[in-house]
Amino acid sequence: MTKLTKNQKFALEKLDKDKLYTLKEASALVKEITKTKFDASIDLDVRLGIDPRKSNQMVRGVVSLPHGTGKDTRVLVLCSPDKEAEAKEAGADFVGLDDYVEKIKGGWTDMDVIITMPSVMGKVGQLGRILGPRGLMPNPKSGTVTMEIGKAVKEVKQGKIDFKVDKSGIIHASIGKVSFEPQKIVENAREFISIVNKLKPAAAKGTYIRSVFISSTMSPGIKIDPKGLDD
Repeated sequence: MTKLTKNQKFALEKLDKDKLYTLKEASALVKEITKTKFDASIDLDVRLGIDPRKSNQMVRGVVSLPHGTGKDTRVLVLCSPDKEAEAKEAGADFVGLDDYVEKIKGGWTDMDVIITMPSVMGKVGQLGRILGPRGLMPNPKSGTVTMEIGKAVKEVKQGKIDFKVDKSGIIHASIGKVSFEPQKIVENAREFISIVNKLKPAAAKGTYIRSVFISSTMSPGIKIDPKGLDD
């Protein structure tokens, strides 16, 4: 049997596994039970009452978190030369086209988000087998294939995230850092769940949001009462 660390014991003593916490309670508790030496991420897991195998019940969207994610998001912009200055001015970390396409073909994926434009999707499309499995493929629905390159870069840098339900019917998202004040975690979580609610498929039957858990990188999950999100 694996021996628990001092911090793990502390977290389990503080956490009541049988309790459904309000969002405010959970946001304060996740900070209290996280004792990492680094600024751990705060993650939200939302289980939906849908069948993700059916195309008419797919849930995917974007959300701009009011307080950002706390992460330094690395953005690659694949664009024509006339858009390079706009991308750099907006804060993109990597800007170019052919050189980066070849670099990615060689296995380089050291970025978090790729933004591109419709006119170069022919070249970017060649990277589907590499970028697709990693969730990096640009998509018009997520705003990462656009002519408004500068605007897209700024939005991503300020906390815009793309999310998609997985095969188990769960949406995973990083909504902040342990260093955030509890109220900022609450507001980011509410905004995220609000967008998820708006994306409820018409074909979904029964309870839509079945469970919500919040956790940090190294903490156990804290179960939130779906009815207590506004408390």
